[in-house]
Amino acid sequence: MVKKLLPTLCGLLAGLALFGIMVLTFVDVLGRKFLDASVTGSLELTELLMVVVIFAALPLVSLQREHVVFDSLDRWVPAALRRVQQAAVDVLSMALLLGLAWLMWQKAGQMAEYGDITAQLKLPLAPFVMLMSVLCGLTALLHGVLAWRPGFGQSSAPGPGPA
Repeated sequence: MVKKLLPTLCGLLAGLALFGIMVLTFVDVLGRKFLDASVTGSLELTELLMVVVIFAALPLVSLQREHVVFDSLDRWVPAALRRVQQAAVDVLSMALLLGLAWLMWQKAGQMAEYGDITAQLKLPLAPFVMLMSVLCGLTALLHGVLAWRPGFGQSSAPGPGPA
């Protein structure tokens, strides 16, 4: 169920944000070309939507094991050692992502407390940082599952490699 729900929700979130960027860019270019006026705050909106795209795609990339890997030496490393290496990388990734999620959550709380907003549109920043934190935490939990259940993720590359 998780293998279907996670790609659906994260893919939908990333896809909607990317579609929003596309529509915003299209309208902004048309406005500049024909009306000599761009969309107010289009750069801010694009930046915030890019954050959503990147962090929503992070769990998907981890699930599919599509991170950049260095696998030039894999043919000389025994399969058992590669499995141990992959589990170690997943545990380390989990720990680092959990730490990052915690720090982001703390920062989002500070931003909410201080009332941090974007410069032009005055949009609150805390919800975006909270979303980043939640998606990092979700990715961390996913790496924990991948460490203990290596077959859970799908690999497009032959043999497991570091994530």
